[in-house]
Parts: sequence; structure tokens; C-alpha cells
Amino acid sequence: MGLPQRHHETSFTYADYLTWPEGERWEIIDGQAYAMSPAPTNVHQLIVGELFARIHHHFHGKSCRPFVAPFDVRLPDTGVNAGVNDHDIDTVVQPDISLVCDPNKLKDNHGCLGAPDWVIEVLSPSTAIHDQRTKRALFERHGVPEYWLVHPVDRSVTIYRLVNHVYGQPQIHGVDDVCSSLAFPELVIAVADIFCDLPPMEVDA
Repeated sequence: MGLPQRHHETSFTYADYLTWPEGERWEIIDGQAYAMSPAPTNVHQLIVGELFARIHHHFHGKSCRPFVAPFDVRLPDTGVNAGVNDHDIDTVVQPDISLVCDPNKLKDNHGCLGAPDWVIEVLSPSTAIHDQRTKRALFERHGVPEYWLVHPVDRSVTIYRLVNHVYGQPQIHGVDDVCSSLAFPELVIAVADIFCDLPPMEVDA
């Protein structure tokens, strides 16, 4: 995925977001708009597809539902039960993969309203700082229990988990390791399998 281009002119809300062209991908974080373009690379999509297939298979027929981008995750500061409307929401993001276990967060059929239970982002050189700094702080603040960052170049996975409302020391897993979500320990993913379908010499994600 390309570098998020920030729009500085004003503060935006989800109501504004709904009026923007459907062919463009945007995220809004604390009222600031970021253009997510150009489209993700083949390597990025292969990794997302491999992960999503494994997660989707595991949760098939269960109450938790995985979603792949583009999928709107709205994060209102007022909480999801405070009569929030589109003008109150100044943050909407599209993580590569989101797992949502609370059906009430999906009931309006416009993505997720509130924090997902698990978020995964696949990094590229141009978005690494944005995902590791801005989005990590955002998901921590809104109480996303687990945040995974997949690194295509060094073929590793960094996992952040909430401990007393803040992300603790990250766990880093390499290609010889397996990893799982703390909330779903029965879903075990070998790191090597995440990258199994990539072109052998490809390094640009």
C-alpha cells in the first residue's frame, strides 16, 4: 500500500467521509484525512489473503467474524452506546484484517462501530511508520485487545497486546516460530506459512 497522504486543511468526520468518491480509499484519524493510495502490491495482497483464509476457516460457523479491507472501522470517542451519529465520529480506518466478536458492533451493516477484537496490518516501506506509530497509538487508545504487524521484508510478525489498558512489550516472531492470538490460542499460525506463496526473490511489499 502506498504512503498515506495527509490532508491538513480542516477536521473531517465520518459524515464527510461518506460523501467522498467511492473509487478513492481514505482513512480519518482524529479528524485528519489520509489518502491510502495507490492500490496494495501483489505481495501485500498475497500475505493478507493467506492470513485471512486461515482466520476465516477457523472462525467459520462461530460468532466472531473476520473482515478484510476495504472494511470501515469507526472509532468514536463517545463510545458505541452513547447515541453516536456520523458527525460525532472523527476516526474511521480500514485495517487489512479485522476480527469482530460483538454482533452489536456490526448491526448497522456499515462496517464495525467500535473496537475490533483483533486487528492485523501488513506493512510496506512507505506505511511502516504510520502503522507502527499512529495506528498503534490509535488502537491502544480505543482498546483493541491485540494488534499484529506483519513485516514482509524480514518475514516476521510483531504482536502488541493490551495490558492494563496499554500495549505491553511487543512479541516478535520469526519464520521458525508459530504465533496465536491470546484470546484464541487454539488458532495457531506458523509464521513461515504466512509467506509461503510469495515470489522467491520478492522483497518490495
